[in-house]
Amino acid sequence: MTHDDGLTLHIRRILRAPRSAVFRSLTEPHELARWWGPDGFSIPRVEGDLRPGGRYLIAMRPPEGEAFHLVGEYLEVKPPERLSYTFRWAEPDPEDRETVVTLTLNDLDGASAELVLTHEGFATERRRALHEEGWTQGLDKLAGLLSPAESG
Repeated sequence: MTHDDGLTLHIRRILRAPRSAVFRSLTEPHELARWWGPDGFSIPRVEGDLRPGGRYLIAMRPPEGEAFHLVGEYLEVKPPERLSYTFRWAEPDPEDRETVVTLTLNDLDGASAELVLTHEGFATERRRALHEEGWTQGLDKLAGLLSPAESG
C-alpha cells in the first residue's frame, strides 16, 4: 500500500459567479472546452455521461503535437455543490497512475462561489507539480471567463 501524504494537490479559488454557473463550467462539454488545460492547449473533444458510474473523455492538444486523451469515471455528481471523478491518461507516462479529483463548490453570497479542488493519489511529486501547474492555468482561464471584466 502506498502512503500518499504530500502527493495530494489542494487548490482553493473564489470565482465571481453563482455556484450553479461554475458547476456548468465544470461539467458541460462546450463550457469545459473553453477553459480546460494548461495555457496554449486546445480541447478538440469533450464527451461525458454525467452520472455516478458514467464515463468521460477529454482530448487535449498541446501547442505543437498530437492530441492525447484524459479518461475517467464519475464517482459523485451532486449539482451544484460537488463533483468527483477518476482521472487517468489514456496514454500514460510511466510515472502516472489513476488519481481522483474532487471539486466542492461553496456558495458565498449568491454571486460568488469558493471552488475547493483536491486531486489525490499521485505516484510522484513531479507529476503532482505538473498537474498543479495545469490546474492553476486552467482555473485562471475559468476565472477570466466567469468574470471577464476582472480579467485583463
